[in-house]
Amino acid sequence: MPNIRDLKGQRFGRLLVLYDTGERKNGRVIWHCICDCGNEVDRRSDHLTSGATKSCGCYNRERAAEVHTTHGMARYGKQHPVYDAWTHMLQRCENQDHKYYKYYGGRGITVCDEWHDSQAFIDWALANNWRKGLTLDRIDNNGNYEPDNCRWTTRKEQARNRRSNRLITFNDKTQTMAEWAEELNISYHTLKYRIDRHHWPIERALTEPIRGPKYAS
Repeated sequence: MPNIRDLKGQRFGRLLVLYDTGERKNGRVIWHCICDCGNEVDRRSDHLTSGATKSCGCYNRERAAEVHTTHGMARYGKQHPVYDAWTHMLQRCENQDHKYYKYYGGRGITVCDEWHDSQAFIDWALANNWRKGLTLDRIDNNGNYEPDNCRWTTRKEQARNRRSNRLITFNDKTQTMAEWAEELNISYHTLKYRIDRHHWPIERALTEPIRGPKYAS
Protein backbone atom coordinates (compact mmCIF):
# COMPACT_ATOMS: atom_id res chain seq x y z
CA MET A 1 0.00 0.00 0.00
CA PRO A 2 1.66 3.28 -1.09
CA ASN A 3 2.22 6.04 1.43
CA ILE A 4 -0.60 8.57 1.47
CA ARG A 5 0.26 12.23 1.93
CA ASP A 6 -1.81 13.49 4.84
CA LEU A 7 -3.55 16.69 3.80
CA LYS A 8 -5.74 16.98 6.91
CA GLY A 9 -5.67 20.51 8.29
CA GLN A 10 -3.96 21.94 5.22
CA ARG A 11 -5.39 24.84 3.24
CA PHE A 12 -5.59 24.99 -0.55
CA GLY A 13 -6.96 28.29 -1.76
CA ARG A 14 -10.31 28.69 -0.02
CA LEU A 15 -10.52 25.03 0.98
CA LEU A 16 -9.54 23.63 4.39
CA VAL A 17 -9.08 19.85 4.38
CA LEU A 18 -11.07 18.13 7.14
CA TYR A 19 -10.63 14.39 6.66
CA ASP A 20 -10.01 11.46 4.30
CA THR A 21 -13.39 10.17 3.08
CA GLY A 22 -11.98 6.68 2.51
CA GLU A 23 -12.95 6.88 -1.16
CA ARG A 24 -10.47 6.62 -4.03
CA LYS A 25 -10.72 7.69 -7.66
CA ASN A 26 -8.05 6.72 -10.18
CA GLY A 27 -5.85 5.86 -7.23
CA ARG A 28 -6.26 9.32 -5.70
CA VAL A 29 -7.50 10.05 -2.18
CA ILE A 30 -10.81 11.91 -1.91
CA TRP A 31 -10.67 14.50 0.89
CA HIS A 32 -13.62 16.20 2.56
CA CYS A 33 -13.09 19.95 2.73
CA ILE A 34 -14.83 23.08 3.92
CA CYS A 35 -14.76 26.24 1.85
CA ASP A 36 -14.43 29.76 3.23
CA CYS A 37 -17.96 30.40 1.99
CA GLY A 38 -19.25 27.61 4.26
CA ASN A 39 -19.93 24.88 1.69
CA GLU A 40 -18.47 21.42 2.29
CA VAL A 41 -17.21 19.41 -0.68
CA ASP A 42 -15.14 16.32 -1.56
CA ARG A 43 -12.05 16.88 -3.70
CA ARG A 44 -9.27 14.69 -5.14
CA SER A 45 -5.82 15.04 -3.61
CA ASP A 46 -4.09 15.83 -6.92
CA HIS A 47 -6.63 18.54 -7.74
CA LEU A 48 -5.92 20.17 -4.39
CA THR A 49 -2.13 20.00 -4.50
CA SER A 50 -1.86 21.08 -8.15
CA GLY A 51 -4.00 24.16 -7.58
CA ALA A 52 -6.65 22.98 -10.03
CA THR A 53 -9.23 23.15 -7.23
CA LYS A 54 -9.28 26.33 -5.18
CA SER A 55 -12.79 26.36 -3.75
CA CYS A 56 -16.16 24.63 -3.64
CA GLY A 57 -16.90 26.25 -6.98
CA CYS A 58 -17.53 29.79 -5.76
CA TYR A 59 -14.09 30.91 -6.95
CA ASN A 60 -14.77 29.56 -10.43
CA ARG A 61 -18.13 31.31 -10.58
CA GLU A 62 -16.47 34.58 -9.62
CA ARG A 63 -13.74 34.08 -12.24
CA ALA A 64 -16.36 33.23 -14.86
CA ALA A 65 -18.12 36.50 -14.09
CA GLU A 66 -14.87 38.45 -14.27
CA VAL A 67 -14.02 37.23 -17.75
CA HIS A 68 -17.10 39.02 -19.02
CA THR A 69 -15.91 42.38 -17.67
CA THR A 70 -13.59 44.87 -19.34
CA HIS A 71 -10.94 44.55 -16.62
CA GLY A 72 -7.50 44.86 -18.15
CA MET A 73 -8.86 45.48 -21.65
CA ALA A 74 -8.59 49.26 -21.88
CA ARG A 75 -5.96 49.06 -24.60
CA TYR A 76 -7.62 46.55 -26.92
CA GLY A 77 -11.26 46.05 -25.88
CA LYS A 78 -12.87 42.78 -24.89
CA GLN A 79 -14.04 42.08 -28.44
CA HIS A 80 -10.45 41.45 -29.54
CA PRO A 81 -10.13 37.82 -30.80
CA VAL A 82 -7.33 37.12 -28.31
CA TYR A 83 -9.69 38.05 -25.48
CA ASP A 84 -11.98 35.22 -26.60
CA ALA A 85 -9.06 32.79 -26.48
CA TRP A 86 -8.27 34.00 -22.96
CA THR A 87 -11.82 33.52 -21.67
CA HIS A 88 -12.08 30.05 -23.22
CA MET A 89 -8.74 29.02 -21.70
CA LEU A 90 -9.86 30.06 -18.21
CA GLN A 91 -13.26 28.45 -18.56
CA ARG A 92 -11.82 25.08 -19.64
CA CYS A 93 -9.40 25.04 -16.72
CA GLU A 94 -11.35 26.67 -13.90
CA ASN A 95 -15.08 26.32 -14.49
CA GLN A 96 -16.12 22.85 -13.35
CA ASP A 97 -19.44 23.29 -15.15
CA HIS A 98 -17.77 23.82 -18.53
CA LYS A 99 -18.40 20.95 -20.95
CA TYR A 100 -14.66 20.48 -21.60
CA TYR A 101 -13.46 20.95 -18.00
CA LYS A 102 -12.83 17.20 -17.61
CA TYR A 103 -10.23 17.37 -20.39
CA TYR A 104 -8.41 20.36 -18.89
CA GLY A 105 -8.97 21.41 -15.28
CA GLY A 106 -10.21 17.90 -14.54
CA ARG A 107 -6.82 16.54 -15.67
CA GLY A 108 -4.94 19.04 -13.53
CA ILE A 109 -4.21 21.54 -16.33
CA THR A 110 -3.96 25.05 -14.86
CA VAL A 111 -3.44 28.62 -16.06
CA CYS A 112 -0.32 30.36 -14.75
CA ASP A 113 -0.80 33.30 -12.37
CA GLU A 114 0.50 35.79 -14.94
CA TRP A 115 -2.19 34.88 -17.45
CA HIS A 116 -5.03 35.51 -15.05
CA ASP A 117 -4.50 39.11 -16.17
CA SER A 118 -6.10 39.39 -19.61
CA GLN A 119 -3.79 42.24 -20.61
CA ALA A 120 -0.68 40.17 -19.87
CA PHE A 121 -2.05 37.32 -21.99
CA ILE A 122 -2.88 39.60 -24.92
CA ASP A 123 0.54 41.28 -24.74
CA TRP A 124 2.18 37.84 -24.90
CA ALA A 125 -0.03 36.78 -27.81
CA LEU A 126 0.73 39.86 -29.91
CA ALA A 127 4.45 39.46 -29.22
CA ASN A 128 4.41 35.77 -30.16
CA ASN A 129 3.12 35.63 -33.71
CA TRP A 130 -0.62 35.65 -33.08
CA ARG A 131 -2.71 36.33 -36.15
CA LYS A 132 -6.34 35.84 -36.99
CA GLY A 133 -7.21 32.19 -37.68
CA LEU A 134 -4.62 30.70 -35.31
CA THR A 135 -5.51 28.82 -32.13
CA LEU A 136 -3.78 28.55 -28.75
CA ASP A 137 -1.87 25.27 -28.45
CA ARG A 138 0.07 23.70 -25.57
CA ILE A 139 3.37 22.18 -26.72
CA ASP A 140 3.21 19.57 -23.97
CA ASN A 141 -0.38 18.37 -23.80
CA ASN A 142 0.12 17.37 -20.16
CA GLY A 143 1.56 20.77 -19.31
CA ASN A 144 -0.13 23.95 -18.15
CA TYR A 145 -1.09 27.15 -19.90
CA GLU A 146 2.02 29.28 -19.49
CA PRO A 147 4.31 31.23 -21.84
CA ASP A 148 6.99 28.54 -22.16
CA ASN A 149 4.45 25.83 -23.04
CA CYS A 150 2.17 27.66 -25.48
CA ARG A 151 2.21 28.76 -29.09
CA TRP A 152 -0.18 29.85 -31.83
CA THR A 153 -0.87 27.22 -34.49
CA THR A 154 -3.33 26.33 -37.22
CA ARG A 155 -6.10 23.87 -36.35
CA LYS A 156 -4.37 21.28 -38.52
CA GLU A 157 -1.11 21.61 -36.57
CA GLN A 158 -2.98 21.54 -33.28
CA ALA A 159 -4.79 18.33 -34.24
CA ARG A 160 -1.40 16.63 -34.51
CA ASN A 161 -0.66 17.53 -30.92
CA ARG A 162 -3.84 16.07 -29.40
CA ARG A 163 -3.59 13.40 -26.70
CA SER A 164 -5.59 11.03 -28.93
CA ASN A 165 -3.07 11.14 -31.79
CA ARG A 166 -1.28 7.81 -32.08
CA LEU A 167 2.38 7.56 -32.99
CA ILE A 168 3.11 5.05 -35.75
CA THR A 169 6.59 3.76 -36.56
CA PHE A 170 7.34 2.41 -40.03
CA ASN A 171 10.74 1.96 -41.70
CA ASP A 172 12.44 3.47 -38.64
CA LYS A 173 10.37 6.66 -38.93
CA THR A 174 7.85 7.72 -36.28
CA GLN A 175 4.98 10.11 -37.00
CA THR A 176 1.39 10.63 -35.98
CA MET A 177 -1.33 8.96 -38.01
CA ALA A 178 -2.30 12.36 -39.41
CA GLU A 179 1.27 13.00 -40.58
CA TRP A 180 1.51 9.58 -42.25
CA ALA A 181 -1.80 10.20 -44.01
CA GLU A 182 -0.59 13.54 -45.33
CA GLU A 183 2.80 12.21 -46.43
CA LEU A 184 1.32 9.21 -48.27
CA ASN A 185 -1.64 11.15 -49.66
CA ILE A 186 -4.11 8.82 -47.94
CA SER A 187 -7.27 10.04 -46.26
CA TYR A 188 -6.81 10.13 -42.48
CA HIS A 189 -10.16 8.39 -42.06
CA THR A 190 -9.16 5.66 -44.52
CA LEU A 191 -5.94 5.01 -42.62
CA LYS A 192 -7.74 4.98 -39.27
CA TYR A 193 -10.38 2.62 -40.69
CA ARG A 194 -7.72 0.19 -41.93
CA ILE A 195 -5.83 0.10 -38.63
CA ASP A 196 -8.64 0.36 -36.06
CA ARG A 197 -11.53 -1.37 -37.82
CA HIS A 198 -9.82 -3.99 -39.97
CA HIS A 199 -6.69 -4.35 -37.80
CA TRP A 200 -4.38 -4.35 -40.80
CA PRO A 201 -0.63 -4.61 -40.12
CA ILE A 202 0.98 -1.17 -40.20
CA GLU A 203 2.98 -1.90 -43.36
CA ARG A 204 -0.13 -2.95 -45.29
CA ALA A 205 -2.20 -0.05 -43.96
CA LEU A 206 0.40 2.47 -45.09
CA THR A 207 1.35 0.97 -48.44
CA GLU A 208 -1.68 -0.72 -50.02
CA PRO A 209 -3.28 1.46 -52.70
CA ILE A 210 -6.92 2.42 -52.39
CA ARG A 211 -8.76 0.19 -54.85
CA GLY A 212 -12.27 1.50 -54.60
CA PRO A 213 -14.82 3.43 -52.55
CA LYS A 214 -14.88 0.84 -49.73
CA TYR A 215 -12.01 2.47 -47.88
CA ALA A 216 -12.60 6.02 -48.95
CA SER A 217 -13.35 8.59 -46.28
